[in-house]
This record gives sequence, structure tokens and C-alpha cells, in this order.
Amino acid sequence: MATITYCKGLPTPASELNPLGKTQLEMFLAEYSYIFHQAVCETANHLLWDNEFNKSQWNTHLQQAYGINKRHANGVIAFSQGTVDAAKANRQRHIKVLTAKAKSCEKWLKKAARKLKNASKFYRRKNWQNSQSGCQFPLSVSLQDRNTNWQNLRFQLHHKKRKLNHYQLQIKYLRVAPIRVTIPKGQAYVVGAKDESFGNQTCQWNGQRIKIRVPYCLEGRFGKYVSSEIGGFRRRVNRLPAEGAKTWHFYRKDGRWCVAVQFTPKPVKQVSRPIHYGCIGIDLNPGSIGWAYIDPEGNLIHHGQIPIQIGLPPGKQDAAIRHVGFLLLNMAILYKCPIICEELDFSCKKNQLREKKRKYARMLSAWAYSRFYELLTAILENRGIEVRQVNPAYTSLIGLVKYARMYGLASDEAAALAIARRGMRLGEKLPDSITAYLSVNDSKHVWSHWNQLNNKLKRFIRSRHAYYGISNWEFLANPQQGSGRALKTSA
Repeated sequence: MATITYCKGLPTPASELNPLGKTQLEMFLAEYSYIFHQAVCETANHLLWDNEFNKSQWNTHLQQAYGINKRHANGVIAFSQGTVDAAKANRQRHIKVLTAKAKSCEKWLKKAARKLKNASKFYRRKNWQNSQSGCQFPLSVSLQDRNTNWQNLRFQLHHKKRKLNHYQLQIKYLRVAPIRVTIPKGQAYVVGAKDESFGNQTCQWNGQRIKIRVPYCLEGRFGKYVSSEIGGFRRRVNRLPAEGAKTWHFYRKDGRWCVAVQFTPKPVKQVSRPIHYGCIGIDLNPGSIGWAYIDPEGNLIHHGQIPIQIGLPPGKQDAAIRHVGFLLLNMAILYKCPIICEELDFSCKKNQLREKKRKYARMLSAWAYSRFYELLTAILENRGIEVRQVNPAYTSLIGLVKYARMYGLASDEAAALAIARRGMRLGEKLPDSITAYLSVNDSKHVWSHWNQLNNKLKRFIRSRHAYYGISNWEFLANPQQGSGRALKTSA
């Protein structure tokens, strides 16, 4: 089960302050954090350069070298392993991102070079003025810049090749370069266990006061134990159990000490009923979130849109997401049903931003999709509302083709209805008015039919809004009876 971490600033009760204005716990953390930092640096270097790591032997080495007990040494090893593993994962992620960017760059170069080659080949023909096909990249001149579009494209090709070479050199270097880990100062980490009293033998907290076992090297100054009144962790929904393992992390932030406790949360009372009683589907789009509530038979009951602004600073963006999350929470509590969302990953698209238009790149960069579902899941699951993710394949197309006209829905509301029905495992067959004009093979999966329709529609409709301007689906399914140019004009 996933763990949760609660954080707060370390209180400084007036009764515990010394003449320096510090508590005994702060004085101890200041001394121990220096020892902890040295031990973590040595452990991290050992993990990076030695492939064979014996935890028991290294624990003994730390106790002897730094004068700490076994529990403190376990905290040093756990903190070091987490830091090193994160650094290695970040290196692999960095290489993966650069590889995807290089691949996107190569794809753009091939496409641009082919465009320029075909255009040059077209103008070398005799009587090209009378050609029936025309040129896909006709030569044009800018009177303002006194430059042709061909020269501009060659200029872009030159710099794109330089960028590709830069990516390749970076990838080559990162594959062999040693990994460096930065260990911040002013930290202390103590690992707990579920079979120990108060979940941690070294840091014991009874809900108000914490009692910490002092390492051997500092007993002469601070005694065997250091205790302080830190109070509890005030939360709207407090899932901190009285029993179970508790790992404590002390760190300095903005000039003061903070304390964090990591634990396995206690279960909450389930508010949402099973999904076969109905559910709410949501579709996240830039500017709004469409939602739709369906009954056990998959019929639409209620629907709507929630406006949301994207591209805000991190703090304001999180506040806007939380506001939307609590609105969805109130609806889920009202209907007592789970919420269904799409399982999307925009990392591949974000790696191709250099080859996209500025408006699209700006929109996608400001997209807080993963952050939205991270905060939404935390809000809902802490209050007993189930959240499920489904495959997003063709949900927008299904909503526009089947439900937008049927119920008079907006595109995001129609997609939310399709998402909710998919969460309930309800089938989505093509309407009969469309299958009559498509060569549908009943032996194949229904998604193959939607893929066939999607490929056919892409040739005639470039914008989602054009779906609302189509008076007869026959012109789309059977292009011989109408032209794509006429459709675009009518839309």
C-alpha cells in the first residue's frame, strides 16, 4: 500500500527555549545533522562506486566510524539508497527524453528535406505551369524580409541538424558520465518498523511529545534522550494511525527546522458505491472539465462543465485544481459513485514541442494533467471516493459521433459520457447510419471499427468543432457523394 507523508514546522515552546532562543531538540538536530551528512556522503559514494553492497557490514562500519547506533545507521543507509536510486532514475529519464527529442528532430528533418526535394523536382519539369497536381511547397518571396520560403527552410534545416548533433553528443556523454549526487545539509532521517513501540524505536511519538534516542557520540552533551513538545499533525482527514511503522525526517527549510512523518495510512470508510450502480466520467481539457453522471444502464442523468484556468504559477495552479477537486468531490458524495478518468501520458508529445507550432507548444507546456489527477486522487481517496482510470482510445470520437447530437452535449461532456460508460465496461458500437457506408468486419474488435472511421474522418475534418456543422454523415462515410472542400466550407 502507498505511504503518506505529513509535514509541519517544528514548534518551539517557550518553556523549552534556552538563552540562545533554541530548544534542546534544535540544538541536538544541528549537531547530529553534521554527522548525518558526513555518513550519508560516504555511503552514497560507496553505493555509486561499489557494485557489491553488503548492508550489514556497512552498518557496522558506520557505527564504528561515526559513533552512532544501529537504528541511526539504518536511517543513513536508507536515505543514501533513496538518493542514489533517484539520481540513477533521473539519469535514465534524461537519456530517454533526449532520445525522444532526437527522434522527433530526425523525423522533422526527413520530412522537411523531402518537401524541399519534391518542390525542387517539380520546378525542374518542363511546362510545370500546366501541371494538374501542383506543388506541395510552392516557391514564394517575402517582400518584407526579402527572402524566399526555400531559403528559410534551408536555414531551419541547418540549425535543426546542429540541434540534432547536440542531442546526440549529450546522449553519448550521459551514457558514460559518472552519476553525481548532491546531499543537502541540515537533515536527519530515522527509519521505523511496525513491530516496534510507537512505530519507531529511536523516535517515539505519543501524539504530542517526541522522544529521540541520542547517538553514542553525542551522549556526553545531550544525555541519552532528547524530548520536545511537537504536537500533532492537523489535517481535515487525518489518516495517521496510532500503530504501524513511522519514519521520521527532520530538515531545515527557510531558516527553521521542519519535521515529517511517513506512514502507511489507515483505511477510510468507503463512501462511493460499486461502479455498477453508476459513475461520473470526467474529461480534462484546456479551460474546462466536462463531467457526466450515468445510471446503472449507462444512460445520461446529469452533465455539466467546470471552468479551470491553466498556465498559472504553481501555487495558484494547485489552488485552482483543489477547487475543482472539491467540486467533483461534492458531486461524487451526492451521487455516492466513483469517478472515472482517462489514463493519459503527454511526455511523448512534450518531447516534440520544438517541432510544433508556438500556440500548441505553449498550451501543452502549461498543461497540468498529471498534477491535476495527483491532487484529485489525493482529495477523493482520503474521503472514501474511488477513482479509476480507463484507456482513452477513441473516447472523444465516440462522444462526438454518438452522444453529442443525441443529448445536445459539448465535446468534453460527450467524451466524459463515453469515459463513464467505458468505466462500467459497456460496449460502444458504431451507429447503424455509419456502418451502412463502411466495410465493417464483425469478427474484429469494435475498436478496429472506430479506428477505420477515425482514419476516414481525418481526411475531411481538421477541427473538432467541424463535427457540429455536418448535416448528414453520409457525405463523410461515402466521399463519392460529396467533396471534402464542400464539407469544410459548410462547417
